[in-house]
Amino acid sequence: MTPCWSVLRPAMREGSGMVAFHKRFPDRYYDVGIAEQHALTFAAGLACEGVKPVVAIYSTFLQRAYDQLIHDVALQKLPMVLALDRAGIVGADGATHAGVFDIPFLRCVPNVSVACPADENECRQLLTTAYQQDHCVAVRYPRGAGVGAKVEAGLSPLPFGKGEIRRQGQRIALLAFGTLLYPALEVAESLNLSVVNMRWAKPLDVELLAQVAHSHDALVTLEEGAVMGGAGAAVLEALQVLDIHKPVLTLGIADVFTEHGDPVKLLAELGLDAAGIRASIAKKFPQLLS
Repeated sequence: MTPCWSVLRPAMREGSGMVAFHKRFPDRYYDVGIAEQHALTFAAGLACEGVKPVVAIYSTFLQRAYDQLIHDVALQKLPMVLALDRAGIVGADGATHAGVFDIPFLRCVPNVSVACPADENECRQLLTTAYQQDHCVAVRYPRGAGVGAKVEAGLSPLPFGKGEIRRQGQRIALLAFGTLLYPALEVAESLNLSVVNMRWAKPLDVELLAQVAHSHDALVTLEEGAVMGGAGAAVLEALQVLDIHKPVLTLGIADVFTEHGDPVKLLAELGLDAAGIRASIAKKFPQLLS
């Protein structure tokens, strides 16, 4: 396998994982500083020379290198991994650091895929999957601690572009993209609903989506990101192409900038904790819960 080369956007704190990587592999690590455009173009140059770069960058700061992503990476179908830290609500860093726009602005670019791991173990697996592809793959993961999932030994990949059914229930299926899988499972247990861990916003697992849509009366999409153009929108587009007509509730972050504050409280205010998700489903589909 081609050695992994890391191109890092910000200067990292002593003791961070990337600093440890730098000390262990000094010839495979480049800290480009606060220069996002340069990071992408530099990584593209590495990819042109046959190495596989991993660009570690905050989700919200990838926006600054959007031109380079399209023209220097995607147009040439260059293989690299975009490790998107701070995807979703980040809380203390405020609106400037909230990574809520990456799914909409990435999934419209050809030759770019988007993975949405639900926990720390799946993040490792999807980063491995992304590394094995021959094009650009972004893996979005949140700031802070994970849910406490058991981390498996080794770096086994997951099937590219494929999700999984995590709970089989009745009438309504919750389609979770990323970290909202766990509140979705909590809600599903109380209401006896199905839960699908979609894993990929692009490519969407259309086969699984069709299967779930045909076997349920309604669908609910869940994402810690902007709903306008996001993963829920991708589901709606796919259902239209499939000519499947089912009611869909898309839950995520509305057309607003998120406030500074504790992430748990912010998710509750946005209606994306278990209580908020349950309330939205009850309001939208009361006849299906009776």
